[in-house]
Amino acid sequence: MRRLRRWDVCAIEAGLTGAEIHRVETEFGFQFSDDHRVFLAAGLPVNTRPVPRVPGVIYTHPKPWPDWRSDDSATLRRFMEWPVEGVLFDVEHNGFWHDGWEPRPDERAAALQTARRMLADVPRMVPIYGHRYLPAGRGTFGHPVLSMWQTDIIYYGLDLADYIDREFGGADVRRARSDGTPQSTVNFWHDLAD
Repeated sequence: MRRLRRWDVCAIEAGLTGAEIHRVETEFGFQFSDDHRVFLAAGLPVNTRPVPRVPGVIYTHPKPWPDWRSDDSATLRRFMEWPVEGVLFDVEHNGFWHDGWEPRPDERAAALQTARRMLADVPRMVPIYGHRYLPAGRGTFGHPVLSMWQTDIIYYGLDLADYIDREFGGADVRRARSDGTPQSTVNFWHDLAD
């Protein structure tokens, strides 16, 4: 949080309380990873500053920081559904089919139905900022941050702290790692990550 404050990226409200975290996890049916939980308890980044617009860039959310305290359920649900909806878009429009799934039905509607059923079992991804996500999972930490745009998924940080440095701090503050290679941590999504 200190880095975000120092770089003046966004406003930082008081961190989420244990009760607020529990409410979010209960309502949306997931548990934050341990490092994500600590991050949100230290301070809640919020969207009080306009998002800088870059010509030609498509913005996934009008307000990129999910406000787990104040956003309405529909807004937070859109954040949560983004990764799966992106895969379904590629199934419907771009012929995507995961090698680990059963054979693709010929009919588009049947393919979507099958894909939706298969995606119900993949690990939940939790938004950090825009289309940057961490896997859910209490008792887990150190996952790479994934940038998720349909089935175009790339590593965007070795872990949450590295991601914050890369996204907001610029090259001069990127932390050196011994190998610098993200370690894939969750089923299905790691198959799509470059």
